[in-house]
Amino acid sequence: MRSNRISYEIHRQYRVSTSRFGVGQREGSNQTPLGLHCIAEKIGGGQPVGTAFRSRKVVGRIWQGLPHEPIVHRILWLEGLEPGFNRGGQVDSHQRYIYIHGTHDELSLGRPASRGCIHLAAADLLPLFDQLRVGTLLWIQ
Repeated sequence: MRSNRISYEIHRQYRVSTSRFGVGQREGSNQTPLGLHCIAEKIGGGQPVGTAFRSRKVVGRIWQGLPHEPIVHRILWLEGLEPGFNRGGQVDSHQRYIYIHGTHDELSLGRPASRGCIHLAAADLLPLFDQLRVGTLLWIQ
């Protein structure tokens, strides 16, 4: 059973985009999952700004003819930590490939635009990527 008595401290807020399909936990929903998560994997460290990824692999740069690649700069792959809510079964954030990542369309930040992931501007994502370690806790609400 989910407890509503979790205390946390906000260290910093960012302008982001979440899912254009709303929030939700279910696999196949393309919604942004809520709750307690941690950073499970960091992908793209050392790559130049504008690096484009598919299936977490580098495929080129957005300024080299890949202007509409949806996943760019860096990837913070999330893992849900609440069994039955965002971990396990058909609600598993990690198995749903939920990331915090850069977007080719930073003008969309501040409004729903993704298919479940959380989009950040490169200027916010790169320092965050360098500061946060695997295992860092994140609360998505």
